[in-house]
Amino acid sequence: MSSIRPWRTIERRQSRQIMVGNVPVGGDAPISVQTMTNTPTEDVVATIDQIRRCEDVGADIIRVSCPTEESTEHFDKITKAANVPIVADIHFHYKRALEAADKGAACLRINPGNIGSSERVAEVVRAAKANGCAIRIGVNAGSLEKDLLEKYGEPCPEALIESALDHIKLLQDHDFHEYKVAVKASDVFLAVAAYHGLAEAVDCPLHLGITEAGGLIGGTVKSSIGIGSLLWAGIGDTIRVSLSAEPEQEVKVGFEMLKALGLRTRGVRVVSCPSCSRQGFDVIRTVETLEKRLEHIKTPMSLSVLGCVVNGPGEARETDIGLTGGGSGKHMVYLSGVKDHHIESEDMLDHIVKLVEEKAAAIEAGEATAFDPHAEAAE
Repeated sequence: MSSIRPWRTIERRQSRQIMVGNVPVGGDAPISVQTMTNTPTEDVVATIDQIRRCEDVGADIIRVSCPTEESTEHFDKITKAANVPIVADIHFHYKRALEAADKGAACLRINPGNIGSSERVAEVVRAAKANGCAIRIGVNAGSLEKDLLEKYGEPCPEALIESALDHIKLLQDHDFHEYKVAVKASDVFLAVAAYHGLAEAVDCPLHLGITEAGGLIGGTVKSSIGIGSLLWAGIGDTIRVSLSAEPEQEVKVGFEMLKALGLRTRGVRVVSCPSCSRQGFDVIRTVETLEKRLEHIKTPMSLSVLGCVVNGPGEARETDIGLTGGGSGKHMVYLSGVKDHHIESEDMLDHIVKLVEEKAAAIEAGEATAFDPHAEAAE
């Protein structure tokens, strides 16, 4: 497809690959989607419950904050219960990193400069090596070192990059190379510029994020602009969408970004219209209901839902299952891009859900493939 449609091609930056637990990050590995729990880590049951919900919507890696001794006391129960790698979020106290590494953390998120002396960094590195932990260096515009703020006058791309390079050197001085790096900012322009500069300066995997992005709508927009533009440029190996929303929503938004860019597929990709007075059914409520009822589908496939025949048939020709609104409560259903049959309004929702579930089951059983309208042209 890429050779025929070069405007779809994304040339990913070549980075070396590390392992976060059993998840490869960097190189030619799929871009992983992360989130972070917001329950008190000391509440092991609540934290595991939230991890499970994030796993169900597709999280590849989940970060858990470890600010206190109490938070790491039963950390092994969390890591053992999780089905995905757990990153321990450490900020100032190096002993929390040692405890988390010993209790099953797959990765330690630290600022080496905040850990303290070189001896303390060396202890964290030894614990990481002994336990097979990766390390994520987290540089943030909101917590830059005082000397860099004095040098540059304000958070700027050069300051974030210099901070990252300084932290990288601390790890490399201790012969540790299993690290990834983030240079986050709440300012989209600042973050994007910093990531572009860092991508040219290092070969390690990069963790993308627009920090403190905002609520579900505002934060999604900011993150999509920032993270999306970087991914489109081929930069980024793992992402976290930071929202003032439940972590499950972060995962969903992250996957939608990757799906929009053709970088990963998971579940049903819905194509739908904004609706207007031409609609033959309530498009907005129909799409809301279908998205909710199809959340359990993990098989990549496509569904178009359009209210009328202006663009409906054209979009339906591009999807596994298509629904186009018609008059008198009778609507057209398309299968694999071809007009197939009509359905009445009262039966429409159950019917579409059944078609999607049947197609997904057939794909999983190897009896069918997801519809690719460009397959013949690609051959």
